[in-house]
Amino acid sequence: MLRRQLAFLLAALAMLALGACATSGNPPTPAPAMPGAWAESGASDAAAPAGDWWRSFGSAELSGLINATLSANPDLAIAAEHVRQAEAQVRIAGSTLFPALNFSAATARHETRPQGGRWSGDNSSNAELRASYEIDLWGRISADVRAAESSLRATRFDQETVRLTLVAGVASAYFQVLSLRDRLVIARENLAIAERVFKVVDARARNGAVSALDVARQQAAVLAQRAAIPPLELQERQTLFALAILLGRQPEGFDAAATTVSAVLVPRIAPGMPAELLVRRPDLASAEAQLAAANANVAAARAALLPTISLTGSAGLASDSLLNFLSAPTAALAIGASLLQPIFDGGRLRAQVDVAASRERELVENYRKFILAALADVESALAAGSRSADQEVLQEQVLVQAQRALQLAEVRYREGADDLLTVLDAQRTLFQAEDQRAQIHLSRLLASVGLFKSLGGGWTDPDRKSKPS
Repeated sequence: MLRRQLAFLLAALAMLALGACATSGNPPTPAPAMPGAWAESGASDAAAPAGDWWRSFGSAELSGLINATLSANPDLAIAAEHVRQAEAQVRIAGSTLFPALNFSAATARHETRPQGGRWSGDNSSNAELRASYEIDLWGRISADVRAAESSLRATRFDQETVRLTLVAGVASAYFQVLSLRDRLVIARENLAIAERVFKVVDARARNGAVSALDVARQQAAVLAQRAAIPPLELQERQTLFALAILLGRQPEGFDAAATTVSAVLVPRIAPGMPAELLVRRPDLASAEAQLAAANANVAAARAALLPTISLTGSAGLASDSLLNFLSAPTAALAIGASLLQPIFDGGRLRAQVDVAASRERELVENYRKFILAALADVESALAAGSRSADQEVLQEQVLVQAQRALQLAEVRYREGADDLLTVLDAQRTLFQAEDQRAQIHLSRLLASVGLFKSLGGGWTDPDRKSKPS
């Protein structure tokens, strides 16, 4: 007898071991090999991005706008609701680990009358307490809980991604507004220069020193410069309205106080090592958490192929009185166990396993794609920052020479040594040089914003920080 019981116990343990092997999901594929260093070198004496990285631009107004965005932007509110929904899903999944307890009570009176007879009736009342519990023998329920918890982590990381994207969007739009205002100032100054030259040309024409052709040419230059102002004003308005939307405010009445981007600092940023991106970017953390959820879903789908064992119990009272359980009640007590093994379902459960496994493989490739894109983002931002800084230095030299060329051209034109075409060419060169300098400075600022964003904006996973190293 003892041998038979021992054999039965060993067989049961073997079934449990096989079931565990059958339901455990394959571990997610590790991240691809990361490069040892960046192709574009960053500043060696710079600091890594902080959580409030936007303050490194030295603009109090920008800090105020970002604080307003973080408290009023609709996209952030939507992301917060997604987190609350995921938290509720975790509670739903976790509730299946505990027994379900239900209470029911009913009372009724039945009246019957046979043909030609009298009405007769009877009363009945009953109350029942029923409990049920599914034994998580193969880990299906716990796998569902793990999947829900991983999905919750992914949703929280998605919320941080939305936050980082919004902050970067506010900074970029703010710098674009200020840059457009600088370009408007340059365009109006250039218009004043063109009008000044026109006065010289007009005076010489009245004295017969030049022909009407020179007057028409310079007049065309004045009109062209004047026509360049409305498109810049339109861009400035549209960008300002877009900035208001990011702040969660109506465009009407919204404005930025600053008028020039020249006072904004261009911070120096240390990119760190490429491998650090895996723990510094919330979108990569989200992709990793989604992969963990898919792995748990594979385990749950496999466990659904195996038998389920449920325990049930009930206790109740029944009486033949209306709304009275104390009048000669009948007590009932029941306890039971049930086993359910799927035998034939047309391949539905097997197909669900295949779907879950394919989804996991898809997310493995998705994770790898995100990592490659993140590396490219950082490299592009580093290259843009380095090249635009060099370009700005050269453009300053171009501007100095363009200003000097226009001064000399005007003097020589007054003295009759050169014709108007020389002056027009010098004007055009100066106008383009000044406008190009403003755009290059904007490019440097946007490259800094892009680098902060691509490096994760100083974000760190609080769960990873709390874990012992």
